[in-house]
This record gives sequence, structure tokens and C-alpha cells, in this order.
Amino acid sequence: MTREKTVAVVGAGLAGSLLTCYLARRGYTVTMYERRPDPRTGKVERGRSINLALSERGLDALRRIGLDRSVMADALPMRGRMIHPVEGEPGFQPYSSDGERAINSISRGALNNALLEAATALPGVTAHFDHRLTGLDPKTGEMRFDTPHGVVEAQADVVIGTDGFSSAVRGQLLAHTGLTESLDFLEHGYKELTIPARDGEFAMDPGALHIWPRGASMMIALPNPDRSFTCTLFWPTGGTDAFASLSSPAAIEQHFARVYPDVIELAPNLVDDYLHNPVGVLGTVRCSPWHAYGRVGLLGDAAHAIVPFYGQGANCAFEDVVELDRILDETGDDWDRALPEFEARRRENTEAIAQMALDNFVEMRDKVASPVFQAQKKVEHALERALPGRYVSRYELVSFSTTPYAQVQQRVRRQQRLLAAAAGAAVLAAGALAAFAFRKGTGR
Repeated sequence: MTREKTVAVVGAGLAGSLLTCYLARRGYTVTMYERRPDPRTGKVERGRSINLALSERGLDALRRIGLDRSVMADALPMRGRMIHPVEGEPGFQPYSSDGERAINSISRGALNNALLEAATALPGVTAHFDHRLTGLDPKTGEMRFDTPHGVVEAQADVVIGTDGFSSAVRGQLLAHTGLTESLDFLEHGYKELTIPARDGEFAMDPGALHIWPRGASMMIALPNPDRSFTCTLFWPTGGTDAFASLSSPAAIEQHFARVYPDVIELAPNLVDDYLHNPVGVLGTVRCSPWHAYGRVGLLGDAAHAIVPFYGQGANCAFEDVVELDRILDETGDDWDRALPEFEARRRENTEAIAQMALDNFVEMRDKVASPVFQAQKKVEHALERALPGRYVSRYELVSFSTTPYAQVQQRVRRQQRLLAAAAGAAVLAAGALAAFAFRKGTGR
């Protein structure tokens, strides 16, 4: 079915490309606008890749339109965390109770290219690159773009902003409507390093997400198909342990030898990567409303960017696409009804994963190295095996199901209350038994 309304998707990243696939399959004429050059032909910006951990929510969105197999061809399953202490051997912590479930390491660039190829191959889809949105009338759908060849004007019946954390569409809604926003920046930034293949093979176990937890900071590493690892440092942006505090090759080598001793041998280009790769910012975006005049909407990071510590940014955005598609079905493609309903259904879930992502940063950089935490995880997995389907960990609900994020939070709180009550009852029972034994032993 060919639909009369035209749709402009501003932002041809992961969310925008997937959304275009869904809309084109609904019969819409879709035009994509992207401020960057075509990533399929352009050079990747150094130190900005951040591998993705694709999990069930993202896979579900790809599966619905038949893209899961092609996208997953180069994915590498990670079945747990490999914790690297300052001293001693690394230790493995499985993600699931059976040790078999995995999240999948995949290149952001490769995934983006695959989705762009799929989108532009569909009838009615056009893509324009090097188009930076500088003007938008939300009432009419009229847009203005700066391009290398001058100003370009365009118009669409519906405009969807999928242009990420620093969304230009959100900026235009902020200027022209009652939209309000808050940007909460983390006091940490990120910088990427590389651990290359060693003699043609992985230098570390490729079946794990590697973490170097160091309290106030950490490093992680995800495997790549070329047998390298992409490492990401998450360090404070200020203070004595900030990125700027290491400015010379000697200082960099000394710091890593002291704090990340096993990385020195694994990363021969450590100093060059550290000195030349940029520091990125991390933060949470909240805004309201996500729509205006029944014709302009925000989706993905443009509406609700989160920090990357649960590996759910892209997965959450893909879930947005599935939900919007479902609502268009329910409303008969009535955008006036669909856009407000989309926000109503998704807002509490995006708020929930935003908080869980912040909480998981503390867990990854600090708690995972604790013997108490490790013991708790073993108990948790034992409960999952003893009570299958009745007790499920937060991590498994987030990563291995499509249970709405807000429901995950609610269920985990209920489980924690029940466990606390059971533990309290056990303590009381043990106390009563001890008192009984004492009285019996003393004849009282």
C-alpha cells in the first residue's frame, strides 16, 4: 500500500535507518537527512565508535523485518563479564544462571551500514547526506538544511527526529514550541583504545565483556570480528584522575602500569591512542513533550538519551521503532493520535532504563570486584535455577527479554522485598532454634 503522507527522518544513524525500514514497508515515501557524510563511503571519526552490545530487544526489532540473520553474521556473543583485578588472574561472571545466554558485540558502524543498505534498497526511500538541519517549522513541516552546495529547503507531512543526543530537531522544537529539556552530564567522559590481534588470534577471551573495575573509574573491552578489542576508558573529567592529568607518554605508561598492569603488554599503541583519540561526553537527556502539532516527533536518543552502562541505548531506540509501528497499526496511521500515544507508552520505560543504566555504572566500576557482590550473584543464579520463571534477575529481564523496563523495575523490587522477608524469617527461625537448644541444654 502506498500512503499519501510523506515522512522526513532527520538522522540516518541506527534508529533513523531502522525506522525508515519500518515506514517504507508501511508504504510511506521516506526521505532521510543526515548531517554527516555517507558512513558507507566516508572515513570513520577516530575514537568515536563505541561497540554495541546488541541484546534481545534490538534483535526482536531486527527479527520482525527479517534483518536479524544478516546483521548477526559478524556479531560475537559474550556470555558474561571477565573481571580484571589489579593483581591476580581475571575472573569470569556469567550473565545468566545457565551460563549460555549472551549479549552480542557488534560494530556500530557495521550495523549502521547494514541498516542504511536495507533502508535505501526499499521503494520510496531517498537519503541525503551532508545535510545539517538549521530550521524547522513544526506547524508546516518545512525544513531548511545547510549543505556543502548551499541552503536546501524541503517539506514533509511528518518529521521524525532520530538525530541523537544533540538533536537539531529537538533544538527546533525547543525554539518554536513549549518543549522543555534537561541534559544531565555525567562527571565522567570516555576515550577509546585498541587491543590488536596477537599472531592473528584474540589476545583475550572473545566470549566475554572485559571489565577493569577501579572504583571511581573503569575500562571495558569488547571483541571485534578482526580479532581485535575495542577498549573504552570511563574516567572522571576533572581532578587528579582525569584524562587531562596524563599528558606525556611517560605519565601514561606509568599510570597504566600501576592501575591496568595487564593492558601494557596487550595494547602496543596505547600511548598513541590515548594522546590522539578524543574524550567524549556522557549524559542523560530528558525532554517533554516528544511531539508537536501531530506532525513532528522525537525518537531514540533525540527524545531520551541514556548513558551506555547497560548496553541498552540502541536496544531501547529499536524498541521505540517497534512500539511506534505497533501504534500506527492500532491508529490506522493517524499521526495526530500516534505520536502522543507513543510518548505515553514509552516515557515510563525510558525513564526506568535511564536510571538502571546509571545504577549499572556503579555496579560495573565498583561492585563487580567485591567478593560480597560475587556471592550475591551466585545466590541469585541459584534462585533462578530453583525457581525458573518465578525469580529472574534484573540483568536477565533487561537483556534477555522484552519485558517493559518499568515492569522490570517493579518486578525486581517485589523480588527483593520477598527475599528480604524470607531472609528475616530465616534469621528469626534460626534464633528460635538456637534459643530452644540453649534451654534444652541447660535444663531451663
